[in-house]
Amino acid sequence: MPLAVRWPFPAGPPLPWALASRLVTGLVGTYSCVWTRSLKLRHVWSLHKMRWTPTAADICFTRELHSRFFSLGRCVPVCRGDGVYQRGMDFILEKLNQGDWVHVFPEGKVNMGQEFVRFKWGIGRLLAECRLDPVILPLWHGGMNDVLPNAPPYVPRVGQRITVVVGRPFSVRPLLERLRAEGTSTVEMRKALTDFVQREFEALRGQARALHPAP
Repeated sequence: MPLAVRWPFPAGPPLPWALASRLVTGLVGTYSCVWTRSLKLRHVWSLHKMRWTPTAADICFTRELHSRFFSLGRCVPVCRGDGVYQRGMDFILEKLNQGDWVHVFPEGKVNMGQEFVRFKWGIGRLLAECRLDPVILPLWHGGMNDVLPNAPPYVPRVGQRITVVVGRPFSVRPLLERLRAEGTSTVEMRKALTDFVQREFEALRGQARALHPAP
């Protein structure tokens, strides 16, 4: 599925774009601070401390105005069905290689049924090709759909309980080095790395379910 808008990120980027991005991330971050009280203003207004995140192009990048807003908020369009080798994934890999924070939703979609969904192999590609040794910090949350339902009417509900479980940071470097030493193919390497990360998240999911049982 081709991107419906122009590629939103300028080469460089120029100073006006960087200032506009800082303004958008700062304002959205400030709004989050008001609601969650879990962020610090000095962080959300520091652009180099804010995340990049792969984002569904068919949802957030369908119009030029939407594209401008989400790209300034460090969202990167990823087109469903275009595989692990596409411009958005190349862009994310470049940011990883620069040591930036990349926040990924590994299921690659909104999990409507709350079941465990197989992770996308793009995770394995990013880890296999990153020149650095990225630290992976797993998070699992529950109760978000109680605050903002996944079905109409989309009206936020106050007074709901949200549970967020933060796992231990880990690296895939030992596994990656072993796979390389064994001459593992590119496809098999992507799958092995993705499966490894998925198992870490499955364990975290169990902890989250114990604290926040599914309805």
